[in-house]
Amino acid sequence: MIDESLLISVNMLKALGDRRSYVASDAASRLTLEFFKRTDTGGLVTRIHFGADTEGPPGLAHSGSVSAAITEAMVFTAWSQGHGVLTMRLTTTFKQMVPVGATAMVETTIEMDGPKITIRATMNGSNNGTDVHYAESEGLFMAIPAAKFGVDGQKVAQMFAALS
Repeated sequence: MIDESLLISVNMLKALGDRRSYVASDAASRLTLEFFKRTDTGGLVTRIHFGADTEGPPGLAHSGSVSAAITEAMVFTAWSQGHGVLTMRLTTTFKQMVPVGATAMVETTIEMDGPKITIRATMNGSNNGTDVHYAESEGLFMAIPAAKFGVDGQKVAQMFAALS
């Protein structure tokens, strides 16, 4: 698990002009997402809690909720660098089932190649005191000018970079 002393809380939705998240909810019974900047790597980390309404199979989070949460973490990674994006391809490999009520951390890496952005994500957590690797994902995204979303991407990237 991630050493939480290395994390600085970031309100990514406020940084984007009080945007709503398709995935994140204020309702504890759904998906809740919190965003952090790692002080050692500078990357974005997303903490996700899977509430009771994420259930698919009995006692387990639906794979769609896991995929949606990872995708949201990946998109906010692009935003932390000032880039609006649209998903072109997303592949998720599920390693372990996520229990309802679990809290997981998603760490991402980002690579730019012109307008194409590749983001890789890993979702880890703890189940009864044992570290668990829940899923990993790779997405190909197309950079879209942030202004098309009504956001000053440069300002968002500068805000994120200035956190320490």
